[in-house]
Amino acid sequence: MHVIIPARYGATRLPGKPLREVAGRPLILRVRERAMASGAARVTVATDDARIAAVVKDAGGEVVMTAATQASGTDRIAEAIALLALPDEAIVVNLQGDEPLMPPALVTAVARALRDNPQWHIATAARRMQDAQAFASPHLVKVVCEASGRALYFSRAPIPWPRDPAMPSAFLGHIGLYAYRAGFVRMFTGWGPSALEQREGLEQLRALDHGAAIGVVVTDADPGPGVDTEEDLTRANALWRPA
Repeated sequence: MHVIIPARYGATRLPGKPLREVAGRPLILRVRERAMASGAARVTVATDDARIAAVVKDAGGEVVMTAATQASGTDRIAEAIALLALPDEAIVVNLQGDEPLMPPALVTAVARALRDNPQWHIATAARRMQDAQAFASPHLVKVVCEASGRALYFSRAPIPWPRDPAMPSAFLGHIGLYAYRAGFVRMFTGWGPSALEQREGLEQLRALDHGAAIGVVVTDADPGPGVDTEEDLTRANALWRPA
């Protein structure tokens, strides 16, 4: 398993986010700690910024410099895969650079699920939830799966919709953690954005649009908040625990 952490400096809502501190260390290093604790054979930060690269290198980490023009974290991952000359069969985990609380065991689990299910093109994760406010929120992506664990659809809308109001609003909240084989990433980025992807603003719908199989690892664990705003950063500091 090779974990690649995409990180860019110019986040709109929290500029310089990777270098903001969580429990006294830069966010990007806290994320790297999670990746290292997963037992990954190799961890690489893919960034477009010399300041981020310097912090990671000073901590003894591996960095690849990618283009500032990359449209998404997956595009940055694809460039990193090319720069690192990874073989098509290499399993790569995309651990986003703003997830300092991601459980290392979940990183391991998605990589193992992909390895054990060669018919899957992507493995991701979801959390069992029963929270009416989260169910209604477009900020939390929901996923519906078939019995085998393969994803049927991802949406910002509340799915599956309980036709009977008396039914509990149990659902799966998607966790933005992905494992894929390097060769699939090259193919995925070559497809370009799909209509469904653009409508919902969800990149994983591109894979479904092209018939790719996405397997979902379901957990009861709360991975904690990603960091997009000052409020998220405050919450992450309050919740942070060593990996």
